[in-house]
Amino acid sequence: MKQTKISIDIELDENHVPEKMTWNAQDGGIDKQETKATMISVWDDKTMEALRIDLWTKDMPVDQMKMFLHQILISLANTYQRATGEEDVAQWMEEMAEEFAMKSAIKM
Repeated sequence: MKQTKISIDIELDENHVPEKMTWNAQDGGIDKQETKATMISVWDDKTMEALRIDLWTKDMPVDQMKMFLHQILISLANTYQRATGEEDVAQWMEEMAEEFAMKSAIKM
């Protein structure tokens, strides 16, 4: 069985707030690529809940965070459609993402 590794390195300030983050993905050819934000979710099938790590650097601009979250919502709709085949629910999720974009002033 082949194994691969994805990692995130985080530099913290004296208050443990992320100042710099880089990520690595061996099979994807990513080596110490800088990023301003990351969201990781894993499924715990024993407790039947999603566990999350949400991190962003202190210099992540709010407007970019809004765009990041909007794109995550769109990708969640795509993932839901691929995983379940339920196009109607995925479409509804995309509509919610577009409403988010309007309310957060990403799109006018």
